[in-house]
Amino acid sequence: MQIKTDFPHETLDIPDMSIVLPDGCRLSARAFMPKGATQGHPFPAILEFLPYRKRDGTAVRDALTHPYFAGHGYVCLRVDMRGNGDSDGLMADEYSPQELQDAFDVIAWITDQPWSNGAVGMMGISWGGFNALQVAALEPKALKAIITLCSTVDRYHDDIHFKGGCLLNENLGWGATMWSYSSRPPDPALVGNSWRKMWLERLKANPFLPELWLHHQRRDAYWKHGSVVENYASIKAATLAVGGWGDAYKNAVPALLESLSAPVKGIIGPWVHKYPHFAVPEPRIGFLQEALRWWDRWLLGKQTDVENDPDLRAYMMDGVRPAAWYEQRPGHWASERTWPSTDISHVSYHLNGAQKLGHEVEKFEQLISSPAHCGGASGEYCAIWLGPEMPNDQRSDDAMSACFDTVLDADFALLGAPKLRLSLVPQTDCGQIIVRLNHVHPDGASTRVTYGVLNLTHHLSHAQPSALVPGQAIEVELTLDHIGYRLPKGHRLRVAISTAYWPLLWPTPKAAPVVLTAGTLTLPKRPLTKHSDEWHFEPAETSTPLKATQIKPAHHIRRNEVDQRTGLVSLIIEDDFGTSHIDDHGLISGSTARERWDI
Repeated sequence: MQIKTDFPHETLDIPDMSIVLPDGCRLSARAFMPKGATQGHPFPAILEFLPYRKRDGTAVRDALTHPYFAGHGYVCLRVDMRGNGDSDGLMADEYSPQELQDAFDVIAWITDQPWSNGAVGMMGISWGGFNALQVAALEPKALKAIITLCSTVDRYHDDIHFKGGCLLNENLGWGATMWSYSSRPPDPALVGNSWRKMWLERLKANPFLPELWLHHQRRDAYWKHGSVVENYASIKAATLAVGGWGDAYKNAVPALLESLSAPVKGIIGPWVHKYPHFAVPEPRIGFLQEALRWWDRWLLGKQTDVENDPDLRAYMMDGVRPAAWYEQRPGHWASERTWPSTDISHVSYHLNGAQKLGHEVEKFEQLISSPAHCGGASGEYCAIWLGPEMPNDQRSDDAMSACFDTVLDADFALLGAPKLRLSLVPQTDCGQIIVRLNHVHPDGASTRVTYGVLNLTHHLSHAQPSALVPGQAIEVELTLDHIGYRLPKGHRLRVAISTAYWPLLWPTPKAAPVVLTAGTLTLPKRPLTKHSDEWHFEPAETSTPLKATQIKPAHHIRRNEVDQRTGLVSLIIEDDFGTSHIDDHGLISGSTARERWDI
């Protein structure tokens, strides 16, 4: 990671720029801008719109990112959303109509400023990646381009709430975390003596979001709001979509490539939930240079040739041994000129009674009834905190699952979303199926490659689920998460099927075994003709890091415990994010989080 200090423009850092919305609510923005913006010279603007307090919550990553764009001639506004950070008002929910309207109004405010050239871009990761897509769907005239990272096109299917109709426990974990974040006070140094009144009003009105989310366990109008899958055609802004194989939000990239009519390109690296210029696992890329090419083309009209980039640039990860954390993933960058790619073929394997993957269709019967604690090696749904969060050795979970293997007679490269079609006979009126695709090493170590889940009462519809009829056969199809992964010759490919996945998923209300009678796995296979990088990114660059003094280092613990007397199985997660002093304004901040999941 190279720190860049020499830029075409001198810059200013304004910690509190007021934006007054049409209803009188004042939002606080931190502005990074070229000095020329104060001297009558117009510049394009980049908006990042978040609920995380800019004063400290995103200060580290903001310092690495926004001054870089400002130095290249962009006004960057990191705005605290209504009811958060140093902004007035109250927050009602994530991605609420009010939030999106506020962002729409901020864009209008930007274009009225004397330093604006009338062109606006919107960028963000996670929450900011979501609302960049959502605001683009509102079609503000000035919004010419967006860069959306680690986001989703469907809030029900592919966020932290539900997956395949199953309740994700991250719905509770993230909800509690967000409750804490949105309870933080504004900084008296910026808002003055009103800080206490603002804070108390915020605390009184702060919603406990998991309660709201749990009132919508089907795919209803609540989830359709803010899901751009409902109307891709409404997005006119040029879209650069970025994701990471180590993150929960990788499926949006191919979905946008397949569905947008606006200019769109995609990048997927090996990373967790982080910006690619400082992400892990490495290799990092020159993300800011890529973003600058995007902004220069669509906000300034420069010829940067981004239109001729491959549709998808994806990192093909080499098969590695399982670990709860990786600093680096070996592999190479692949490029697909178009996506979907005509170079991707599809290979099918059939499950059989000998617990093998073969090429002949076979009928058999196998009862699957996993213990409730199956899933202990799942890792975090969304790895982000740089601790032991990735799926570890899968052997313990494989032992509680029905497994079907094949030995690979040649290297096999996967790029895309595997699918598994199953014939099942449920033994009760509810159930869930979890499918893991694993890479099994010669010594038996098992690496999770990708996975998918399904609430069986949703197998016909997520909007109108129906109870199962015990003993009545059903056909289901699971689409696993997209992946780029290369398995070596002589190793085994495994399909592992279970009826529980704790603590990733909330369990069924009662034991829900199924009888498996047939299954077909379809894999997206990429040619093996290229083994080295097909695309070369520039090295990662950043602007000058935040000047802060560490008081206490971060420390992360994730451990499993079993009570041999009671059979209670527990996962304990302890995240101490450390404590630091931000040197330029003196704020000291730190946080800890503790989770315990018992079953």
